[in-house]
Amino acid sequence: MEPLPIFPTAYFPPIAYFAALAKQQEVLIEQYETFPKQTYRNRTVILSANGPLSLVVPVIRPYGNHTYTHNIGISYTERWNINHWRAITSAYSASPYFLYYKDPLEAILMQHHERLIDLNHALMLYLLKALKLTTITHYTTDYAPDGSVTEDYRNTFSPKKESNINFPTYNQVFESKMPFVPNMSILDLLFNLGPEAKSYLESLK
Repeated sequence: MEPLPIFPTAYFPPIAYFAALAKQQEVLIEQYETFPKQTYRNRTVILSANGPLSLVVPVIRPYGNHTYTHNIGISYTERWNINHWRAITSAYSASPYFLYYKDPLEAILMQHHERLIDLNHALMLYLLKALKLTTITHYTTDYAPDGSVTEDYRNTFSPKKESNINFPTYNQVFESKMPFVPNMSILDLLFNLGPEAKSYLESLK
């Protein structure tokens, strides 16, 4: 039996992540990797009035640089979740579908999840439901070495490199101020396209 496609955990992942996810019936989410820095695992990029804005979840590595993803904690010494929600509200309150989706998302963000993987899991379940995607997610029980999985997306999505997907334009909140910005957080697509977001994802090659 062919191993399931494997994805990294991610915090409000980019559109490219969900485009890949939408094409799968079942996937594995990696939780036994050594947690890498500066990835979408604990950050998202939304489109603010001033352009793309990174929101980063502050993490705790109990075993330093050798901490596995499933052991990564979340720090609440800063009110990052309140700040993130304010930034999301500021960016998207004028979008067509913000009011429709905002309450469940805010509720998830305001819960004090101890681990990053739990926060991301709760968000993933809601986003799959909101996007009407039927993809089933499981979690790894050990680490799959590089090359052992045919469809390995663990290193595919990065804030540091552009996606090679051609993203059709859609209406964005600040389109009168700036040109279309592709591959923002899935929130950008959901709040702007609502029920049409699924069709958009399925159209991406």
